[in-house]
Amino acid sequence: MSDAAAELAASLKRRARALGFDPVGLAAVPGGARLRLRSAALERWLARGYQAEMAWMADPRRRQVEALLPGVRSVLAVGLNYFVAVERRAGAPKVARYGWGRDYHRVIDGRLRQLGRWLENQMPGSRWRACVDSAPLMDKAWAEEAGLGWIGKHGNLIHRRRGSWLLLGHLLTTVPLPADAPAPALCGRCSLCMAACPTQAIREPFVVDSRRCIAFHTIESREPVLPSAISRHLQGWVAGCDICQDVCPWNRQPLESSTDPDMTPRSWMLDLPAAEALHWDDATWDERLRASALRRIKPWMWRRNLQALHRHAGGTGGGATP
Repeated sequence: MSDAAAELAASLKRRARALGFDPVGLAAVPGGARLRLRSAALERWLARGYQAEMAWMADPRRRQVEALLPGVRSVLAVGLNYFVAVERRAGAPKVARYGWGRDYHRVIDGRLRQLGRWLENQMPGSRWRACVDSAPLMDKAWAEEAGLGWIGKHGNLIHRRRGSWLLLGHLLTTVPLPADAPAPALCGRCSLCMAACPTQAIREPFVVDSRRCIAFHTIESREPVLPSAISRHLQGWVAGCDICQDVCPWNRQPLESSTDPDMTPRSWMLDLPAAEALHWDDATWDERLRASALRRIKPWMWRRNLQALHRHAGGTGGGATP
């Protein structure tokens, strides 16, 4: 590509980093061979029913980026570090790290829109679309294609310095920009994440069965009672689950703690008073979860999850019964 395109790409990345994104990278549409393999893997995953109740995962636009923005030529992938070096109170019910701060959908979307408007000013007549994980896009596959990291055996994107504590966003644009090289996969023979999952949700490397996943059941499932095969093995989790990430060697290296104000943990999520929270009414939950990604968990679901944890307190936490 031309020097002008290279300079525009470099400027776009600098602006992305100034907004708090790191890493950042660019991919060219339609992507390469690995992206096609990821698309085929998604088809197999859906055919096995591993999406459980998440019917939106079958949206055909997820495999057709052009359907999200006709004429798209490039994808800017960005990562937002959400690792904060604080610990939960020992014995308190556990909330997944991604939900500790402000709703990342709003945070990332707002910053990507700033980038899109800037790019449109540089290239009048160009079009763009900001995408967070609520959009029907293979976000981890495009991030991998753009060189941000590789998809690990637990299904999360891993970066050499950030580990897997990254929230992803993408800016689709009709502007042709030079692509970065896809990231090499560096999991090797490690399978710690697979062995650590108490419900055996990682059925094979890179393949997670949502029907066995603690995160799915505590966040997405609208069943009135958690299945016994899940509730018996919660290991303290009531909102998501970080077990497979906690054991990953790439997350056990010294990591930079985020100083982004939007990632600052809400104190009650680190010290969730289980007995008290069981009696919080809907208005209290609404106030506690204002501007939180965990508003997706309705108040009755929080109570359901806490009740399941209470029923099985002191359980062994062994593998799930097939």
